[in-house]
Amino acid sequence: MSKQVLELEAKPKRLVDLSRFNLPERYKSTLTNEKWQTMVKRQYGLPEDTRAVKATLSLCPVCNRRIPAVVYEENGAIWLKKSCPEHGVFEDLYWGDAEMYYYFLQWDRPEYIAKGLANPYTDLEFYKDMGSCPEGCGLCPVHKSNTVLAIIDVTNRCNMACPVCFANAGAAGYVYEPTLEQIEYMLRTLRAQKPWPPNAIQISGGEPTLRDDLPIIVSMAKKLGFTHIEVNTNGIRLANEPEYYKALLDAGMSTIYLQFDTIDEKNEGVWRHRLYHPKAYAAIKYRVIENARKLGHRSIVLVVTLARNYNDKDLGKIIDFAIQNRDVVRWVNIQPVSFSGRARLYSKEELRKFRITIPDTIIEIEKQTGGAISRWDWRPTNWPVAVAKMVEALTDSPKPLFSMNPMCGAATFIYYDEDEKRIYPITKLVDVDAFERGAWDVYYTAVKGGVYKQAAKLKALKLLKAVKHKRVKDLIYDFLVKKDYESLGRFFFNVVGIGIMHFMDTMNYDVERVQRCDIHYATPDGRVFPFCTYNVVGHREKVEQSFKVDPKTWVKVTGVSLTGWNKQKFQEIRTSISP
Repeated sequence: MSKQVLELEAKPKRLVDLSRFNLPERYKSTLTNEKWQTMVKRQYGLPEDTRAVKATLSLCPVCNRRIPAVVYEENGAIWLKKSCPEHGVFEDLYWGDAEMYYYFLQWDRPEYIAKGLANPYTDLEFYKDMGSCPEGCGLCPVHKSNTVLAIIDVTNRCNMACPVCFANAGAAGYVYEPTLEQIEYMLRTLRAQKPWPPNAIQISGGEPTLRDDLPIIVSMAKKLGFTHIEVNTNGIRLANEPEYYKALLDAGMSTIYLQFDTIDEKNEGVWRHRLYHPKAYAAIKYRVIENARKLGHRSIVLVVTLARNYNDKDLGKIIDFAIQNRDVVRWVNIQPVSFSGRARLYSKEELRKFRITIPDTIIEIEKQTGGAISRWDWRPTNWPVAVAKMVEALTDSPKPLFSMNPMCGAATFIYYDEDEKRIYPITKLVDVDAFERGAWDVYYTAVKGGVYKQAAKLKALKLLKAVKHKRVKDLIYDFLVKKDYESLGRFFFNVVGIGIMHFMDTMNYDVERVQRCDIHYATPDGRVFPFCTYNVVGHREKVEQSFKVDPKTWVKVTGVSLTGWNKQKFQEIRTSISP
């Protein structure tokens, strides 16, 4: 919602009562410091009835110059304001609900921040020479997170033309399609990270299923140690060519990351429909689900690119669809639109119309589920840090830390009770906050070493007390004591996760956030980039330009159109890799 619209609402909202939240000392010292508040408000021209939250660095949406910015509260929402000496003042919605912002801010603490890579790909000299963050990227020694989810783009070809594509796929004027040798190099680059090599990889594009040799790429990732391999796809080929789908599964693919903006056949306003009528779009998604069942594949993620006045009213239907198809759908991942890539061409008016943030999404889900999933059933995506550190301390083995900034994402889990025919958010089954406190207690006990580690293991068993739902508690007990894997499996196939990840664009860019990003792209030049630098600052274009091929030359050499694939070539490849 635009600031202009908010200002037209009945009465301005009072500033949020901060005493309700256990805020980190870093924020207490500024939020309650009158001198600092007065100084920052004067510097950025903020009204008196606002509250400055933090000073940060952002980007000029015109020239990409790094410029000072302020994040502040006004009229029940959180805003970001900045000024470029050449292009003027810019202001955008940062978080649509101030109360939820302070709630999530409770997890913005030092113990949730990782230490970065022990072997970064660039040094401080490169970082300084290139102009610091986010230009001096690759990953640098300043970056604070390891890679939790790695991404490699295997093509920029695409058989759709989505106007919100952050990769500008299919319209760049050149072909970027790394060779198998280059892809292997990227995979090895990722697996060489220390102290912990990532084990989750997303194969993306463009549309990766346009590559007939995609099963070879999946198999290669599997052999190099990636245990979770997902393919990001619009589903067109998987819907129409089950044999190709099966080949990916045989090669080791774990998950389909399926574009899924709506399931409403009447929603003709959805951008994806520029190539597909709403009924055809829905039919493709249904067919992918059907093919998954036939092939015994039980791991599909529905990926929703979300925008206000576009598909925000479809959220309840999408979640209901996921629950109904929970035998194959494991997760719904909602991505509020980032105005980067092709979407950067939208006007300021369109941006204000379509902008939606994480709390806006959460509150909309609360409304559309009749309160069954409330706004307080969500936690920031860095919440699992306590659990990971606990396991790391107990096993003496490094674990991936979801250490991104708490404003980057939110998540919850939904359990469908087959007896009661209703859904329960995870917070109704487990006291997640007590569980988290217990996990931190176990961690701080275990890191003392010696006899304390044994004491920590005993404390870990007591975490079961945080489970509130008797059936779930009995199930976990049977698993721990009787090793009843079958019952535990049935439970998890009645659980669907819901996540929201809001990638940034130049309007709402916060350098502090990107330095903690743990979703990273590997590139053929040997570097690794955080998601919101690769797709926003221009690194993608520079990398792809270095490895591009003229489209006419590419078509002539391969004999394949820019939007198609070769079934005969795929059959030859499949025969060659069959055991």
